[in-house]
Amino acid sequence: MDPIRAARTELERLAAREPIDLARAALAIAREEYPDLDEARYVRALDEFAAQVTRGLPARALAERRVGRLNSVLFHELGFSGNQADYYDPKNSFLNEVIERRTGIPITLSVVYMEVGRRCGLRVDGIAFPGHFLCKVTLDEGELIVDPFHRGQLLGLAEIKRRLATALGQRARIDARILRPAPPREILARMLQNLRAIYLDKGDLPRALSCVERLLLLQPEDARVLRDRSRLYEMLGGAEAAAGDLERVLRLDPKASDVAALRARLERLRGAKPLLN
Repeated sequence: MDPIRAARTELERLAAREPIDLARAALAIAREEYPDLDEARYVRALDEFAAQVTRGLPARALAERRVGRLNSVLFHELGFSGNQADYYDPKNSFLNEVIERRTGIPITLSVVYMEVGRRCGLRVDGIAFPGHFLCKVTLDEGELIVDPFHRGQLLGLAEIKRRLATALGQRARIDARILRPAPPREILARMLQNLRAIYLDKGDLPRALSCVERLLLLQPEDARVLRDRSRLYEMLGGAEAAAGDLERVLRLDPKASDVAALRARLERLRGAKPLLN
């Protein structure tokens, strides 16, 4: 089996199981760019980071103390931090590179934080906060909002409100949805969406298409992703494949607001007579 097919088969296998193994699935995403990636090596690294945290803790340490030790190990002893100098480097989106280089973007650093924190007995979830992924640690009483990109900064309500206003405007209000835990499937999809945007900005259409194809392994019936793949197929000269995706979009969302435009585009791609309702 060729490396790309092998990587996608592994991602599809992991995506079929709930809960999805977030670390292994993130590494499966990276394998398409790094065919010789040694998954076990990076899973072992996460285990070793967690062991380094727990070595400095009493057996029954409170969650608050575990968080303090986790932050100390990851951001001071190991030196993880956000890549502010080259934020849009694709390497920031690959978990193996983040572990190797100790730098990344909010979502991949959050994956490291979640995976190490869970190995230390903490309940750590990702938060798909607008524009900047965060983590939430649930305590016996209350919770902590952590920003792994900024070296484990703990965010109070005032800072969360400020960030929300910056992302969505002054009228935005905090509600339960803003700070809800993001499931692994959603996290993986956001990682691929980030990569797709980076590759599109660089004009690398084949890699952008690769990201969208992997998104469909996670969200096979997502009409928005199918629209995206159809456009990329068309840009790359694949009219027949583009038309096939548009037909699926029309089946999935027959009452779309732009259904007439979709039908017209499909007619053009097929070079056929107008479709009948």
